[in-house]
Amino acid sequence: MKTHKKSKTIVVEGPIGIGKSSLADKLATSFACPLVKEKPSENPFLEDFYTNNQRSALPVQLHFLTERVKQWHHSSTNGLVSDFMPAKDELFAKLTLNEAEYALYQNIYQLLNVNTLTPDLVIYLQAPADTLQARIKKRGLKHEQKISLSYLQKVSDAYTAYFHHYTSSPLLIINASDINPITNDADYEHLLTHINASHSGRRYINPLPSPSV
Repeated sequence: MKTHKKSKTIVVEGPIGIGKSSLADKLATSFACPLVKEKPSENPFLEDFYTNNQRSALPVQLHFLTERVKQWHHSSTNGLVSDFMPAKDELFAKLTLNEAEYALYQNIYQLLNVNTLTPDLVIYLQAPADTLQARIKKRGLKHEQKISLSYLQKVSDAYTAYFHHYTSSPLLIINASDINPITNDADYEHLLTHINASHSGRRYINPLPSPSV
């Protein structure tokens, strides 16, 4: 596998279970740049959120928001790969918070100037909700096992709506149910070709599945 070097801030995004952290790991190695990853295990409210959604919705969102912004501010300015985009945090807030909580969340979101933290490229991974659920069960993380299919569908729909209107950075959309750049070298090299090509707007990677290697 050849190494690619390019000073870019690259974000891998998509719903839970899609494989964004694994792909971000590979890209950080290929581009020889720092890796910035979400730390859900360090959110003390997350496990309770999956059981008692409404009670823990606000603290879980505020913890994620402040930690994500802090991570980006402390990261290198000479390119990085991240498995989250701070501005996307609002997507989950809209799904889980009531009106009063969301108003408070928005005040903090604006004070942190979250929308100014824009990457050079966003890679958006898509897959059906049942595929996400199967992958979540396979990786076996305890706090994720109570996530329902209906919640995954809401999250997937929210991502679709969010990126349908997203214009802040170039966007590369990948159908991650048909190709797998994480385990398939041909798929990964194809993705790197798209990343290294200068472009604006949005592009799609949706080829026929490659043979497994």
